[in-house]
Amino acid sequence: EVWFAEHDTVYTLGHAASEENIILNNDIPVVRTDRGGQVTYHGPGQLMIYFLINLKRLGWGPKRFIYELENIIISLLLKYEIKAERKGGAPGIYVAGKKIASIGLKIKRGLCYHGISLNIDMDLTPFNGIVTCGIESLDVVQVTDFTDITMNQIKQDLTDIIRGNSLKVA
Repeated sequence: EVWFAEHDTVYTLGHAASEENIILNNDIPVVRTDRGGQVTYHGPGQLMIYFLINLKRLGWGPKRFIYELENIIISLLLKYEIKAERKGGAPGIYVAGKKIASIGLKIKRGLCYHGISLNIDMDLTPFNGIVTCGIESLDVVQVTDFTDITMNQIKQDLTDIIRGNSLKVA
């Protein structure tokens, strides 16, 4: 199953996150989650793509699933002529070395949930208040830095890409 969502302004901390990575004392709420990873920011204009996938049924391990999720975002961005890529040792998707999408997952008994956050058309300044994904001086970008596209069009294009992907999601 796949869900799309947008969240109110919030910092989330994954299992590996330290509150020390919140470097500005602002009024943004902080929520600890059960996903993997470090600290990140979520807010309006960012598309959350949540998955509930049985990896055992697919015969996949976590690395393969992350690779497939990255492929989905790379394919989507390529559709808009945005050259996106992986960065070794740093899950997520990058454009010109700047992060445009983050991945945070929880895998338990072969079931995987949580997912991807894709920066589309949002206020990026709250990222300045954290050590994003635990990486010092990590710059972030968004889709509208490169092209003029709506959230609704991105959701439709993502739906088409996911349906055509080997995740076997209906």
